[in-house]
Amino acid sequence: MTRAILLASTALLMAAPAALAATSGTASGPASGTTGGQLALTRVLLSTGGVGYFEYEATVSGDADLSLEVRRDQVDDVLKSIVVYDDKGGVGTIGLPGAEPLDTAFRELPFSADDLTSPAALLNAMRGAEVTSGGSRQLTGRLMSVTEETVRLPGNDATTTRHRVTLMTADGLRQLVLEEADALRFTDPAVQAQIDRALSAVAENARRERRRLTVHSHAPQDGQATGERRVRVGYVAEMPLWKATYRLSLEAGSAQTGQAQAKDGKGALQGWAVLENLSGEDWRDVDLTVVSGNPVTLRQALYTPYFVERPEVPVEVLGRVLPSADEGTVTLNDARPAMRPRSELSRTVAPPAAAMAAPPPMEAPPAPAPMGEPLAKAAPYGAAAGTPATGGAMAAVRGAEAGAAEGAQVLFHYPQPVSVPNGGTLMMPIAARALPVERVALYQPATDPRHPLASLRLRNDGDTALPPGLLTFYDRNSGDGATGSGAGAAYVGDARMATLPAGDSRLLSFAVDQAVTVDREEKPSRRLSRATLADGVLTLSVTDRQSTTYTVAGAPDTDRTVVIEHPRRSGWELAEPADTKPDTTAAAYRLPLAVPAGKTVTLTATLERPRQERIVLIDLSADQIAARASAPELPAEVRQALTTLAGLRAAVAEKERRIAELEDERTERIADQDRLRENLKALPAGSDLHKRTLAKMGEAENRLDGLARDLTTARAEAEKARQTLRERVKALAI
Repeated sequence: MTRAILLASTALLMAAPAALAATSGTASGPASGTTGGQLALTRVLLSTGGVGYFEYEATVSGDADLSLEVRRDQVDDVLKSIVVYDDKGGVGTIGLPGAEPLDTAFRELPFSADDLTSPAALLNAMRGAEVTSGGSRQLTGRLMSVTEETVRLPGNDATTTRHRVTLMTADGLRQLVLEEADALRFTDPAVQAQIDRALSAVAENARRERRRLTVHSHAPQDGQATGERRVRVGYVAEMPLWKATYRLSLEAGSAQTGQAQAKDGKGALQGWAVLENLSGEDWRDVDLTVVSGNPVTLRQALYTPYFVERPEVPVEVLGRVLPSADEGTVTLNDARPAMRPRSELSRTVAPPAAAMAAPPPMEAPPAPAPMGEPLAKAAPYGAAAGTPATGGAMAAVRGAEAGAAEGAQVLFHYPQPVSVPNGGTLMMPIAARALPVERVALYQPATDPRHPLASLRLRNDGDTALPPGLLTFYDRNSGDGATGSGAGAAYVGDARMATLPAGDSRLLSFAVDQAVTVDREEKPSRRLSRATLADGVLTLSVTDRQSTTYTVAGAPDTDRTVVIEHPRRSGWELAEPADTKPDTTAAAYRLPLAVPAGKTVTLTATLERPRQERIVLIDLSADQIAARASAPELPAEVRQALTTLAGLRAAVAEKERRIAELEDERTERIADQDRLRENLKALPAGSDLHKRTLAKMGEAENRLDGLARDLTTARAEAEKARQTLRERVKALAI
């Protein structure tokens, strides 16, 4: 690039911010007659919906223009959710630069942004413009072309690429090498100004990772309040999910040996919220709240311009008229009607109605997509956050009421201002209290088929739910529980805790209990409760049973309370044990079992499923009916009826077998007849072989006649046997 172009680019880069204010249409400072206030981040609310609410405040008087910068990737969320609260004034407009200011800058220029990638590309795009070269060889002319050429460097085999510029000057075509020119400038100041503005827009767009919003706030119209007032601006934007983690500390031995529970049957629970500040700005002394819930959070590309597709209608162009040549006049004969050519008659006929009909109306364009719904309503600014769980810097907790338009959620508000640098991570305490704890051994066959899991039943006896998260167990040695002096802690294990609503409990498993062994044996069975015969259908009322016997060998030195998770099955009910009503989960029954130290205890869990079997007797074979009749659980009268039906069905089968034998023999005789006829054609008439063949054919014909009579008789007997079977089946009613 020449030195002149380099100097112009440097000057434009330095002037880029001013050019942005001129081209964006958004004021960078207060307008005439207005006051400017500095918006400061004062409140942050992070939701488990993957978004955060950010609230800014400023103190203003009169009309005010407030500036707020946000990241480019947050603009869609800001446009969807931004809200302005003005204590006494009125909310005006909110402006920001367009989504594509660079495209707008090049819309009316004779070159594109890609043409600014190299001097050669720019010169090619500006063909016809007048340029002047500087240095020892000065030329002035209009650009014709810029061609690329490869030349060999002197003294070696290396090559380089140069660009030859062709100009139309007053003396004709002249050429110069772009790389050898000291300077090259456009002589028209308007062209130079266009390039300057384009370079400025490119420089500004390259650095513009953020967008500045200008919020216009109007002074009160009644004139009664002219002093200072507070303006708050808030919006919802995407943020990393905050995570809950817990620590549960128990008295020594309660988690590992089970010989002692936590003090007073409770364990000390600490809850923490782990969050990241990836908002793009530092948080300085902000009011911090985290929300646990499952709100609906939506996205919509509101910052992207959309254009409606419109149908294109052709321009109406009148056709050219070409008059026909005059061929003179003729004298008509009055004695006969005037005759006209058929082609002329056809031209005078009115066009059909279908050809005159208007075209069908154009289909209306689709309606624009509905705007995104806002985030579920957050707690009002300054609303009470509830009673802190503990004193000091512990987060206050509040449970939002479940209403028609918003789901249940829990807010954890930190009572002191918080500062987190951009990109930093913060742990905020959200719970510190004692909760009831009970030691159990949880047996889950799918997790470990031989040993139960060492678990704790943690019950939330507070007023608010606890969000899901990982929980770490500690054993604490004896010491002063109030101050912690003389007390130590030992790591026991980790567990996953699902959402724990108020008043509910969770089983938290943290290790495999190797001291307890479980064997199980499954035994399926079925029980017939009723059998009926009616209209040829045998209906059996059957109860399927699936029994599982659990044999639990206890720990050698400690009693255990084992909770067996017995799988639930769709359509089955728990029949045994019948004296208890166990807890149930979505997939299992939880059956408690007390196992003394060194003892072996068994528990049988039985599931039952009633069902009915319908058997159409007429479709069964004799052997199948006989098999049903031999079932000992059937009533005696049903077995007797089935035995009788089996005999009748066997008689029908015997008749059908006889018919099949006769039909097979008839088929064989017909085949022999066909063979004899073919042989007879080849034999000399009157020969002995000819005569013997004729005799055999006669015998075959006689046998075929006999088979036809036998088949008729057999078919009649078979139909009679079937009729007897049908009547007997229909008459059964037991």
